[in-house]
Amino acid sequence: MSPPRLTVRRIRATGVEVPMKLPLGTSAGTIRSAPLLLIDLETEEGVTGRSYLFCYLSAVAPAIATVLGEVERSVKGERVAPADLWEKLARRFKLIGVQGIVRMAMSGFDIACWDALAVAAGKPLVTLLGGALRRIRAYNSNGLGLMVPEAAAEEAEKLLEGGFRAVKLRLGHPTLAADLAALRAVRKKLPDAIELMVDFNQALSLAEALERGRAIDSEGIAWIEEPIRHGDYRGCAELARELATPVQIGENFSLPEQMAEALEAGACDCVMPDLERIGGVTGWQRAASLAAERAVPMSSHLFPEASAHLLAVTPTRHFLEYVDWAEAILAEPLAIEDGAAVIPDRPGTGVSWDEKAVKRYRMA
Repeated sequence: MSPPRLTVRRIRATGVEVPMKLPLGTSAGTIRSAPLLLIDLETEEGVTGRSYLFCYLSAVAPAIATVLGEVERSVKGERVAPADLWEKLARRFKLIGVQGIVRMAMSGFDIACWDALAVAAGKPLVTLLGGALRRIRAYNSNGLGLMVPEAAAEEAEKLLEGGFRAVKLRLGHPTLAADLAALRAVRKKLPDAIELMVDFNQALSLAEALERGRAIDSEGIAWIEEPIRHGDYRGCAELARELATPVQIGENFSLPEQMAEALEAGACDCVMPDLERIGGVTGWQRAASLAAERAVPMSSHLFPEASAHLLAVTPTRHFLEYVDWAEAILAEPLAIEDGAAVIPDRPGTGVSWDEKAVKRYRMA
C-alpha cells in the first residue's frame, strides 16, 4: 500500500516553557524549565502532523520558528515525502549549512511530516515504518543532577516509581571524591537489579576522564556518557579502549554522517542519537542502519514519544531515555508500565496538544 498523498499547506510554531518537576543540575548549569517549540504541519487534505523541539534556551525558540517560516516558504504546495523534502531543504540551506537551529528546524519538520503520513494512514508511526506495537525498555532520566550524596540517593529512589529498572545520575563534581560519594550513595540506595547510568555532560578533560573512569569501573555502572568534549573522537576512542565500563556518546551527533565518523574512529561502545540533531525520523533511520552494520547498541536521547516508535524498528535497540518534560502540554502523555514505554495504538506518534496547557505555558 502506497503512503497517503498529502500536500504542505502551513507550518505553525508555538513556543512554551514548561516547569520541570525535578530540576536538572549538570556540570553546565541547572535546568529548571523546558523551553519547547511545538510544531503543527497543516496539509491541504486537512491532516495535521505534530512534533516538538527542545530548545535548551528560551531565546532560541523564536529563531527556530523563523527558520521554520523559511522552511514553509520553500516547501509550501509540495507533496509530503520526507526524504525528498529533506533533500530539497538541504539544497536551500546549503550556503548557511544544515547545522544548529537550521538542522533543528528541519528535523522538527521531518518528524511532523512522518506523523502526518501515519495519521493519514490511520496507523501508529511504528506500523507505518514496518514494525509492530511493543513495549520499549526505558530508563528514568528525570532529575538526579549534581547534588549532595544524601539528596541524590533520596531522589534516585523516587525515580523507580512507574516500575523503572534503570536510572541515570549526572556526575562531574569538582573532585573525583565527590563523584564517588554521590555514585556510591545512589548505588547503595538502589536495589542491585536496578541499572545505573552516569552522565558527565562533557565536564572532564581526557586525563580526568581516564582517572574517574578507572575509579568507577568497579562500581557496576551500565555506561559512562559523554565524559569529554563530544566531538573529540580520538579521546573518546582511547576511553573506550582503556575503560571496562561502556562509553556512551551520540546525543550531539550532527546528522548520520557524524555518527559514521565516530563509529569509524571506534569512539564509543554504544550510541544514543537525538532526533532534533540526527535529522528527525529520516536521519534516525540512516543512523539505525549504521548501528546495525556494526552491531552497536542504540538508545535514544529525549523525545520519548516519537523515539519509542523508532526504537521499535531499530535492530540494535537498547534503551529509551524517558523524560517527562513535555507531559504537561500533551493531551495524552506517553505511558510507562513496569519500566517500559507503551507505544500507543493511535495514529501517528500519539502526540497531540492540551490546548489549555499550551495557553498557560506559552512564551511571551
